[in-house]
Amino acid sequence: MSPVRQVLRLGRRIGIAIAGGAVVAAGVVMLVTPGPGILGIALGLGILSQEFERPRIWLDYMKRRFKDLTHKVRARSRKKDGDS
Repeated sequence: MSPVRQVLRLGRRIGIAIAGGAVVAAGVVMLVTPGPGILGIALGLGILSQEFERPRIWLDYMKRRFKDLTHKVRARSRKKDGDS
């Protein structure tokens, strides 16, 4: 790989790290202030997962937890509707 390509690749990784980190940080701040904190964190992890493996794992974990929560809420809703 040529030195120019290595520099461009490193620049891309740094840019993604800065952008994703800033979005995750904003999401964390939004957890305690008004705003969609979880959505911000998920978006930041999505940006970071473009270049890094660990955020991809965390994002997959968040997706599984969200699906589980959705199924629980729907099951509870169906159960509640059946009681009426």
